[in-house]
Amino acid sequence: MVQPWIHKAKTDGVFILAPSFIVLAIVLLFQNWLTDIEESYSFYTWLFLIVFIDVAHVYSTLFKTYFVASEFQRRKQLYIGLPIFCFLIGFILFLFGSQVFWSVLAYVAVFHFIRQQYGFMRLYSRNEDKTYAWIDNLIIYSATIYPMLYWFLSPKRKFNWFVENEFLKYENANILEVLTWIYFAILVFYIVRTIYISIKSNYFNIPKNAIIVGTMLSWYFGIVYFNNDLVFTLLNVVSHGIPYMALIYMNEIEKKTKEDLGFLSLLKQFKGVLIFIVILFIIAFSEEFLWEILVWNEQISITNFDFSNWQFILVPLLTVPQFTHYLLDGFIWKSKK
Repeated sequence: MVQPWIHKAKTDGVFILAPSFIVLAIVLLFQNWLTDIEESYSFYTWLFLIVFIDVAHVYSTLFKTYFVASEFQRRKQLYIGLPIFCFLIGFILFLFGSQVFWSVLAYVAVFHFIRQQYGFMRLYSRNEDKTYAWIDNLIIYSATIYPMLYWFLSPKRKFNWFVENEFLKYENANILEVLTWIYFAILVFYIVRTIYISIKSNYFNIPKNAIIVGTMLSWYFGIVYFNNDLVFTLLNVVSHGIPYMALIYMNEIEKKTKEDLGFLSLLKQFKGVLIFIVILFIIAFSEEFLWEILVWNEQISITNFDFSNWQFILVPLLTVPQFTHYLLDGFIWKSKK
């Protein structure tokens, strides 16, 4: 059986499968150094991890939706209505307080991150017998949900998704111990089952198992093993953002015809990847620049005007692209195949 690559072995391997392993290797090799600089994020760390990967990956969705004329016309009501819906929900949530707003958004974000790993696994197992698909589902969800339950049930961690105290906490060592035993039992079951099936069928699904193992490692070490803000951000952002942007380019630009892409066909030309990245960087930096001068004032501050009285409008409005991205992913990747 042929390996079920999305694009090609080399590109899938480098841009979708490898990021989790590469970042984890860097973390393990330089963990002492990362611990030392945990409290002193530099401007360039913020620029690279948050702006050029995390925020940029949100806007890569544009190249599958709003920037593709035929696709936009096909689902025009969804693409116009969803951002309006996200703003209105955000506005209502913010009226209950910023803590409520960010908490709800954090739970939605976690769900989105979990579903992305499930989605990649399903893509790479699309040619397999679906009879026992529930087992793969159990494993990928265990790889992501257990670390989050560990976060909820353990003492305070040194990192947040968005803001402090965004998740409901219930410290309980007994429940945590039971869940840990269940998690490692599932891990052992996965290893034994994979070896057995590989020997029996004389076939090993490389990309599917790489996604599963990469997810297990990045989520476990990023949330459970290490209690470090920078390590969490590295494993969380890089392992999520780069594969997503790569999938958009490889699946939505390289595979589409010039007629389908319209003006985006210039991205299929030589240096198209570079143009794609530059466009994302410009849009991402523009959004984050607005966040900095209007809300955060942490990395960039160029005005003395106080926008604090306008947060109830500015925060929900600036969050629309991110919120829309989380919800839109539940529609645009569904397939009847």
